[in-house]
Amino acid sequence: MVNEVIIVVDMLKGFLEKGNPLFCGDDSRRIIPEVISLLKGYKAEEIIYICDSHDEDDREFNIFPPHCIKGSEEGKIIDELKPFKGMIIPKTRYSGFFNTSLEDDLKRLKPDKVIVVGLCTDICVMYTVADLRNRDYEVEVPQRCVVSFDEESHNFALRHMEKIIGAKVV
Repeated sequence: MVNEVIIVVDMLKGFLEKGNPLFCGDDSRRIIPEVISLLKGYKAEEIIYICDSHDEDDREFNIFPPHCIKGSEEGKIIDELKPFKGMIIPKTRYSGFFNTSLEDDLKRLKPDKVIVVGLCTDICVMYTVADLRNRDYEVEVPQRCVVSFDEESHNFALRHMEKIIGAKVV
């Protein structure tokens, strides 16, 4: 039996619900039913939610508008994913590994494969996938379960993750 872990990146109200400063657009919501279908169909050992969680003076706000402030409503996982319980790991940078418990959690879980879904394909998904591959994990990225607000960057990231980073894009 294959030991799989699913990492759900930034499927937060701040990115997927209208009215928030970094709402990725109506088109980004197309992955929600795809991710739900994936979560229902897989018997993953663990679901890990990697979630933006920033201090009010985070330096990232020099690049992006303030978003997903610790304790805010926009920093919460979207309601559609509530039925799927999992570990929540807050992050402050693009990679799910930077100053988080993810590395130790994965060492404990010892997955044969890590499946990564969420957004944005070209930012937090790609940097997390790169750090997984740098640690020699087998990584799979279901194309229908990732999205970005920029289609050109999304397509670049898919090619880059497959051809350069070594993830399997399915």
